[in-house]
Amino acid sequence: MRRFTRFSLLALGATFAMAAGADNHGVKEATAAFIDKESKSVGTASLTEGPNGVAIYLDLNGLPPGPKAIHIHSVGTCEDPDAGFVASKGHLNPDGKEHGLMNPKGPDAGDLPNLIVLDDGSVKVEMFTPLASLGGAEGRATILDEDGAALVIHINRDDHITQPIGGAGPRIACGVIKAK
Repeated sequence: MRRFTRFSLLALGATFAMAAGADNHGVKEATAAFIDKESKSVGTASLTEGPNGVAIYLDLNGLPPGPKAIHIHSVGTCEDPDAGFVASKGHLNPDGKEHGLMNPKGPDAGDLPNLIVLDDGSVKVEMFTPLASLGGAEGRATILDEDGAALVIHINRDDHITQPIGGAGPRIACGVIKAK
């Protein structure tokens, strides 16, 4: 009888753990598949949770050359490419900070360094943000909350201070962040 009871308790505990896992706490890895405004695939992102933030590795192609802004947006959708991915809303910013890595009243949790797209349209880079967490770490904004988040690339570079998006211009690519 004891063996059955222990097994039952373990199974019950596993059931509760799976249900509790639905809030994405403990998520360590995520991915995003980017599309452009024509819904064409332009690459991927891999995100890894660390003790002090999230590492983001980008492998992109088919983008216009030059510096480009990239931000974490607050809603996990890229369903409206023809409208410029506006359904992904504004930056991940639960604390209501101002935009910009160089802004004394910022940065917001969606702010990231600029990308440099090579002449062949490719990007291979790893960046890090201490401002966000995949599943919810104390003191950092949660990427995989109830409505998710998206990585969004803009046509211009981000000057890291001008409101509301650093002069980054229209959105040209988007990738919904999904737990791996």
